[in-house]
Amino acid sequence: MANKYPETSIADLEASGAILGLQDGNHGEKHPTSADYVDEGIPFVMANDINADFLDLDNCHFISEDTAIRLRIGFSVTGDVLLTHKGTLGSVAIVKEVEPFIMLTPQVTYYRTDNTLLLNKYLCYAFRDPAFQARMRSGADQGTRPYIGIRAQRRLRIVYPAPPIQRSIADILSAYDDLIENNRRRMALLEESARLLYREWFVRLRFPGYEHTRIIDGVPDGWELKTLGECVTLNYGKALKAEVRVNGEYPVYGSSGIVGSHEKPLVQGPAIILGRKGNVGSVYWSSKSFYPIDTVYFVDAESSNLYLYHALKQMHFISTDVAVPGLNRDFAYSRPLMRPTGNLLRAFLETVTPIHAQLDKLDEMNQKLRAARDLLLPRLMSGEIAV
Repeated sequence: MANKYPETSIADLEASGAILGLQDGNHGEKHPTSADYVDEGIPFVMANDINADFLDLDNCHFISEDTAIRLRIGFSVTGDVLLTHKGTLGSVAIVKEVEPFIMLTPQVTYYRTDNTLLLNKYLCYAFRDPAFQARMRSGADQGTRPYIGIRAQRRLRIVYPAPPIQRSIADILSAYDDLIENNRRRMALLEESARLLYREWFVRLRFPGYEHTRIIDGVPDGWELKTLGECVTLNYGKALKAEVRVNGEYPVYGSSGIVGSHEKPLVQGPAIILGRKGNVGSVYWSSKSFYPIDTVYFVDAESSNLYLYHALKQMHFISTDVAVPGLNRDFAYSRPLMRPTGNLLRAFLETVTPIHAQLDKLDEMNQKLRAARDLLLPRLMSGEIAV
């Protein structure tokens, strides 16, 4: 079926004023290094911070405003549409409320629109359209890391109906995204409740019965202070290139989280994943069997539990490789790990296991919502479904 709506190039939309500006982060003096990162400041957004169709500003790196201005690496503001164009192609998100701006890595382009001509929400869905995604891949330079620069992006075409139709399409699809976002917020609250419980019991040491427990050199009576290497084995993931994956029910984990799916698992769940290359020290819990690729370590199901998962998330892992960020296994093994009494460990697991069960249900619901939205999107874009 032919598309009933017209298509227009990015360059023509820019010339008409529908797109007010587009820019990536590759026009400053240099890329920030780990020495530039601070605990609070201006969010510095990399490609892996655009995950599952939203921009994760809670877990990204931060730089000071002075550093941001000095480096001049791409200022993006509320309402901009972000598109990854290097390495991971075609991840899309809208910048929510930020003050005053965020900074972008050279892997990400921002698009700023005139919403009277091109609705930013609509542009987000136009970029997610499978037809556009295919054009983007075919127009990219293929190498170890696929890349499509600003000049090549301007040649790409999107479906461009009249603004009222744009709004109708965006309203239909955003209803799914609103439900996904609500579930995601509920998940964040649940995760925070489990994290706070861990901190209260095992960091602040205000566990049940702490008033009557002696603490010697920071270790409560009956607990053990070990190293991570004495308690678990960090196993290496296995390479699985995107082109050889067969879509299936098993998630594929990299250091930025789930990066795809495969027909067969490598590891039986539930188990823990730890970022080794790229996003160093990232920690994930998979309640189902999965495939960890070679940018991560994993802890097998026999040794994994939710106490260890939360303990790893509290550990301070640093990169030991200047050229390519990496986590040395011997360094990871040297990290201290407190082992509580069996009764306290059981009490903690009995509390947090139902929380993680709720997280699994909400995640499954979001997967179904995304599948329904993604099935509807190309039919709306082509005009097969009238609005």
